[in-house]
Amino acid sequence: MDTQISFEADYLFYNMVMESDISSPSHFESHTRVTADAINDQGSTALDILASNNPLSKQKLKRVMSNGAVWLESDRGINRLRRAKKPVHEGETLHLYYDEMIQETHPEPAELIADEGDYSIWNKPYGMYSQGTKWGDHCTIYRWAESQLQRPSFLVHRLDRAASGLIIVAHSKKTAAAFARLFEKRKIKKLYRIEVTGNYEELREIIQTLPYPISSPIDDKPAVSKIISIEESENKDRIIIHLEIETGRKHQIRKHMAALGYPVIGDRLYGSTQLEENLQLQSLYLKFTCPITGSIREYSL
Repeated sequence: MDTQISFEADYLFYNMVMESDISSPSHFESHTRVTADAINDQGSTALDILASNNPLSKQKLKRVMSNGAVWLESDRGINRLRRAKKPVHEGETLHLYYDEMIQETHPEPAELIADEGDYSIWNKPYGMYSQGTKWGDHCTIYRWAESQLQRPSFLVHRLDRAASGLIIVAHSKKTAAAFARLFEKRKIKKLYRIEVTGNYEELREIIQTLPYPISSPIDDKPAVSKIISIEESENKDRIIIHLEIETGRKHQIRKHMAALGYPVIGDRLYGSTQLEENLQLQSLYLKFTCPITGSIREYSL
């Protein structure tokens, strides 16, 4: 899937060819303007031009391109470029964003829960991203879905990299738009499981009636989470909590629980003292009316 982005650029081209910041061979970016001389001297494919203007080998460049770290700027906009042999033309610009650590990142495989044809449901593991960046997208759930199902994949909603659990991937722009409308109208029921540290009885004093709503705004926008159940785990200093969310603000559950005084275990951003574990936040259940068939769909872990 080639993803178009828009961003402001102010490029200076040395000899009308390239501007690079290669102060570190493990993390750099370069912006190569394609000229007629470059095509005559170096070749007419994206790989030819990049290999002549960057320290990476052709083999590594092919992998970097496949991983989504190369962009082609043309009169059509700026899009990811994955095909090493794609011909390039005078006046176009090749943007390379190389980060060795990102390129060498390989999260655990995602598990296919259901293939519904127009969309699929996956169990995203800890460490896998929902959305890519200009530095690459090979560690994302939609690229994993593409590689496994061999069909275009589009992000419908997001889970934090550190979170795990159920996520929807659409396989057409039309289906992605249909799910976007369901999320916008809050027509998708989402249930999450988290673990926190603390005294169970003290938390019960705070949460005397269930469901317990948390409605403090996030980034000056309305945000509503509802604690559905709490239970003491076998480990007496841990509490298992199930929540629903009515809105989908960034880090909503993590921020709401930290504000309550019970940050999610493993939460390095919002105050957990137990950081030896991964983030204990899992998307556990999804329920919605299928935008394709009109039938009720439920998925759970």
